[in-house]
Amino acid sequence: MKALILSGGKGTRLRPLTYSGAKQLVPVANKPVLFYCIDNIAGAGIKEVGIIISPETGQEIKDAVGDGSRWGVQVEHIIQETPGGLAHAIKTARTFLADSPFVMYLGDNLIGDDINRFIDEFNNKRPDALILLKEVDDPRQFGVAEVSKDGKVVRLVEKPEVPPSNLALVGIYIFSAKIHRAIDRIKPSKRGELEITDAVQRLIETGGRVESFIIDSWWLDTGKKDDILSANAVVLDEWLKGDIKGKVDKQSRVLGRVSIGKGSVIKASTVRGPVVIGENTLIEDSFIGPHSSIGDNVKIARSSVEHSVIMSESELTDIERMDECLIGRRVRVSKNSRHKALKLMLGDDSVVEV
Repeated sequence: MKALILSGGKGTRLRPLTYSGAKQLVPVANKPVLFYCIDNIAGAGIKEVGIIISPETGQEIKDAVGDGSRWGVQVEHIIQETPGGLAHAIKTARTFLADSPFVMYLGDNLIGDDINRFIDEFNNKRPDALILLKEVDDPRQFGVAEVSKDGKVVRLVEKPEVPPSNLALVGIYIFSAKIHRAIDRIKPSKRGELEITDAVQRLIETGGRVESFIIDSWWLDTGKKDDILSANAVVLDEWLKGDIKGKVDKQSRVLGRVSIGKGSVIKASTVRGPVVIGENTLIEDSFIGPHSSIGDNVKIARSSVEHSVIMSESELTDIERMDECLIGRRVRVSKNSRHKALKLMLGDDSVVEV
């Protein structure tokens, strides 16, 4: 079995961050979202991984992932010249995939499960496709499945106004080689893309067997600022282990599960977990509250930060309260007025004075 990770697209919902970087490399708990996907795939024993990249951000993905050797996998980077839909991405990777069954994994999705049990289900039942589903409150935002009592998928609809169920498609699919023929038989949707929902629907209509697996763990699509912050909170809550490798002076307090990287220094500050702080970061006369991720080489002085993601090489000075913020790399935020709470999403190389 092979794996195909989709890491192209323009990331319009995360602008301005994605003007200068790939959305799949935005960190959650100080690790790029894409790396969680590769971890999951490598953990399932899959060795051959294709990564769909775009011309705009592809080099950044290549530089971050390399040849995959750090995960024990072999990575092939595949350029998708234009974002033509999920089914188009499979079409673009046709040579790499050949006739192998494969896992398709959206590079900005996180789930609380290992994918091993889904692969086992696929291998045991041998369907033409296995799709993962999750019950959601508002299925109109997603691809939606109608499923029979025995778990077979009857129908798929993309972002329906009147959903046939509350079961949304999770961004992980397992396909046999028959999906290629189904993709060859569909046409672009109204938005000009080859939709994977249309391809799976065509598979059903031509006699293919499509099974479903309803997951009971969390699933997060990290395509927007609030999604990134939610994912950060969930990952810190469930997966963070306390590990203090930096220095904490006697005037500071570290409470709860906190990870502090090598070379980092905490001076006269309080850090209340779950919090992760990267390497070579300075926290001075500040409060770092729960569900915060602070990157490498960051400087925070006389400030309060909660429920936020602060990326590498940024500086915060004299910020009385920063809450629910997503701050890019090399951003400087300082205060020169009496405003209190800040809610910001800032791209790389920004400078803000408030």
